Amino acid sequence: VQLQASGGGLVQAGGSLRLSCTASGFSFDDYVIGWFRQAPGKEREGVPCISSISTSDGSTYYADSVKGRFIISSDNAKNTVYLQMNNLKPEDTFVYYCAAQSGGAVESRWRLLGLDWNFMHYWGKGTQVTVSS
Repeated sequence: VQLQASGGGLVQAGGSLRLSCTASGFSFDDYVIGWFRQAPGKEREGVPCISSISTSDGSTYYADSVKGRFIISSDNAKNTVYLQMNNLKPEDTFVYYCAAQSGGAVESRWRLLGLDWNFMHYWGKGTQVTVSS
């Protein structure tokens, strides 16, 4: 079982990046996939979810900090979730992680509050996003 996050890099403020999260080793059809971000070297505890999507019905969540700038999408045929990040700001500089929770286990409030890091079933390794001013 593996989640592989990729697509990070260095970009100037106002630029765009697209992150990918590709799953292998488990059925992708009924999961909620979330993107989390954390400062390098920080513990995972309390890491906030900035966006998430249900692979079964396509419903989504965005944190206020990214709403209107980031777009999450899912390609189930490729077992991949994307995070299109537009109008990037220096304060978006973080390590970005994707994680998955089974749709059968997730509470419906994730659509309002985002996923809870503490209940994720699978985590990918992070990808660094650096936005220069």
